[in-house]
Amino acid sequence: MSEGFTTHRRGFLGGLAAATLATGLPWADLAAAPTPMRSGSANPDAWLDRMTGKHRCLFDFPEHGAGLPLLHMLNYVSTYQRAYNVPAREVNAVGTLYFAGPTASLPLAFNDAMWAKYKFGETLNLTDPKTGRPSVRNMFHRPQAGDPVFFGGAYLAAGMESLVGMGCVFLLCENALAFWVSEFAAGGLGTAEAINAELRANMVPGVMPVPAMVIAIEKGQQKGVAYNKQ
Repeated sequence: MSEGFTTHRRGFLGGLAAATLATGLPWADLAAAPTPMRSGSANPDAWLDRMTGKHRCLFDFPEHGAGLPLLHMLNYVSTYQRAYNVPAREVNAVGTLYFAGPTASLPLAFNDAMWAKYKFGETLNLTDPKTGRPSVRNMFHRPQAGDPVFFGGAYLAAGMESLVGMGCVFLLCENALAFWVSEFAAGGLGTAEAINAELRANMVPGVMPVPAMVIAIEKGQQKGVAYNKQ
């Protein structure tokens, strides 16, 4: 990845961060947003079919928060099971992956190969303690002791792989993904179509694309899924 691209990317994401502060959204003008490249799913609301438990909650975190939102999801699921004796099948937790800039949760959707190729660790300012360099692995997916997430890797059970094993689901906003794809293409990493296809093919298990997070949240509430802002 060239220095020119790194500079371009930082400027792009910095601009989105500034727009976020001004508008509360990762872009100032929705009309200027690039057209999302859909996955072709026949049912964009398929995730709702998994919301069959008595207790259902969507954890909304556009920012990764060093893993704290994932820890809250673990707390929700495990406390119902431990303190209320509720079977795992009756507890549904959903996490949201979107936004742009160095605090975004969207990169959590992708595997280590994509973190290495697209330098998500550099963008999120996350250093691998074993190498002293920007992380080339998704430490939110499979955290290790000493990682700068989950309070120094102290809560490994809050990793995404662990949460998916408990029945949790994660939603990836296609509108937000389109911004990242557009930036990577502008940086010379390939065509938007090829980058989009590669990222979608390398999502970690348990991630489901949705057309727009704002609509997914609305549809979840319509089905009785509680909303927890992180």
